[in-house]
Amino acid sequence: MQKTMTNKEYQAYVEKKTPNSKTGRNVLRAFLIGGLICTIGQFITNVLKMMGYGQEQVSSIVSLIMIFIGALLTGLDIYDDIGRYAGAGSIVPITGFANSIVSPAIEFKSEGYVMGVGARMFVVAGPVLVYGISTSIVAGIIYFLLK
Repeated sequence: MQKTMTNKEYQAYVEKKTPNSKTGRNVLRAFLIGGLICTIGQFITNVLKMMGYGQEQVSSIVSLIMIFIGALLTGLDIYDDIGRYAGAGSIVPITGFANSIVSPAIEFKSEGYVMGVGARMFVVAGPVLVYGISTSIVAGIIYFLLK
């Protein structure tokens, strides 16, 4: 017959088994890698501005380049390693969005282009898009009504 634990005994057991938090290290890594990704985007921005492109063109081109880099690194199986190391530092920038689209597409490619890639490409990013767009619509309506 098993002995039941008291709350104090259970709490001591949980604390003993729970791994130590590495929050400080994780925050630093996320900051450094996320900052590096943003620095690369800023470098591309500066180069394009020096080439004479306007701000609107630069914004679009930089977004396209960063999405391409994220998708390429995902396809080469490098972005997952970056994500394991950097955590949220690799997820938050636009390259993380590209990764969230390309990863399921690669994973479900064996199921075919329509039922695999097409149907499952937005498995991760879909909810983000739906709720992001819905929230922006609600915010726009509220803004309109208050103005």
